[in-house]
Amino acid sequence: MPRTAAPPAPLSPVTRVADSDRRRTSASVILRSVLEHGPVARSTIARLTGLSPASVTDHCARLTGLGLIREAAVPRRSNGVGRPHVPVDLDDSRFLVGGVHVAVPYTTVSLLDLRGRVVARRELKHRGLEPAEVLARACDGLGALLDEAAGCRALGVGVAAGGWVDRDSGTVVEHPLLGWRDVPVRDTVGARTGLPVQVDGHARALVNAERLFGGARGSLSVLHLFVGNVVDAAFATHDEVHHGPRSQAGAIAHLPLAGGTEPCDCGRIGCLQVELSERTLCRRARRAGVIDGVNPMHVVAAADAGDPVAAGLLRERARMTGRAVGLLLDVLNPERVVVTEVGVLYRADCLAALREEVGAERSAAVSPSSFRDCVLAMAGGAVALDVLYRDPLASPGGRAA
Repeated sequence: MPRTAAPPAPLSPVTRVADSDRRRTSASVILRSVLEHGPVARSTIARLTGLSPASVTDHCARLTGLGLIREAAVPRRSNGVGRPHVPVDLDDSRFLVGGVHVAVPYTTVSLLDLRGRVVARRELKHRGLEPAEVLARACDGLGALLDEAAGCRALGVGVAAGGWVDRDSGTVVEHPLLGWRDVPVRDTVGARTGLPVQVDGHARALVNAERLFGGARGSLSVLHLFVGNVVDAAFATHDEVHHGPRSQAGAIAHLPLAGGTEPCDCGRIGCLQVELSERTLCRRARRAGVIDGVNPMHVVAAADAGDPVAAGLLRERARMTGRAVGLLLDVLNPERVVVTEVGVLYRADCLAALREEVGAERSAAVSPSSFRDCVLAMAGGAVALDVLYRDPLASPGGRAA
């Protein structure tokens, strides 16, 4: 009797997982290559990524089917002969992601396209509201923005906040300035919107935004320092942001800052957050007669109008921020440092003061956020976009606007 070939042995669970991880990683590399270089030929993607032409072609077909990329309208020919090299580019016409950033005085809701561009945003004051009310208003605000975004579909929602945010559970574990503790953000927002929801700390969200869409693209290691009412940091190396157990990495609020004079609730003097917070800046500005409110942008406006006291307060804060950057540079030695701080974002003298404090040898590595006018709107959406670019083969879906 003729022999029949034995059926192939089934793949082991480990092999199936490894193959799935490889496909996911390859798709991620290709989508990010299109983001950075598009419109780009498939042959160029293969050369840039080291993947085989067949793998690139296969993944481009998958990503096209998912609506994430499309062929560019005009084919390009190589030396004017042969088959045209049809480039591919992001398809930024179909999908959006929602963003929610919960700050101390207000919530920012936003819509971002696949290139990380903020296409709509709204600020919602929330002082005195309970967490559930804050999140409900944010979901309603997102819904209103989506209703106005005709023809686009929401892939998901990213939520960012300061304090201790556990990415895995989607929970704001502790935010002392808001009085939040163990708030189930992912479950609450997901139930109200019907969309996939990702939650992370705002410093980690912004370091991912810088790596995907900003000036830190291509850097091997990036530190982001966020200086607002909350002061925290995030560190990414080799395309991975460090989270630590229960996502507690980046909690630098109580690091001692040399030269600090502000008493902290912890009992010490000069802790980083109390020294640098916008609350402290505005209190000092009120005491000096510069402003009569709690908006740090009013201090910037006064400085821009020629008030030397306001300018001095901003430069001093930038100088102390530079001292904090120096501490973090000593510990982590990143290739790039990105700072989100209001004076550094809007005034050249503040950036100069920060860099002077860091020192001439290291100052070139330090730059302000790439998203000066939309940093909070970017933060929430960046949480969702980071997940998309890491696993683009997860089928997009969601609510049609």
